[in-house]
Amino acid sequence: MTERHRQLAPQLGVLEKQLRDLALWSERVPDAAALASSQPFALDTLTLVEWLQFIFLPRMRQLVDTAAPLPGTCGIAPMAEEYFRGLGVGSDALLAVLAAIDEILSSPPEAH
Repeated sequence: MTERHRQLAPQLGVLEKQLRDLALWSERVPDAAALASSQPFALDTLTLVEWLQFIFLPRMRQLVDTAAPLPGTCGIAPMAEEYFRGLGVGSDALLAVLAAIDEILSSPPEAH
């Protein structure tokens, strides 16, 4: 497991906690067709929050758990800022954790 994996793991837990704290966590799983979208952020079938919960978090946790290569770049925070703008949700802490995840995933992998 790399340093990036070790840094990312707790941030994924914080992301889940923020979604739950903001009452954005859903117990209803979208149907298989919605989850199979090939569009970035599954914009054609899911909300950003659904994408975070049902696609991003499970995939990132799997990569961390298996010490698989992580993406080399990430830019979720700007998308989330736009999504939450004007929704009246206190999303500052959520945006901060997404920015931290972006920074971890966009940092250069350490030398092995």
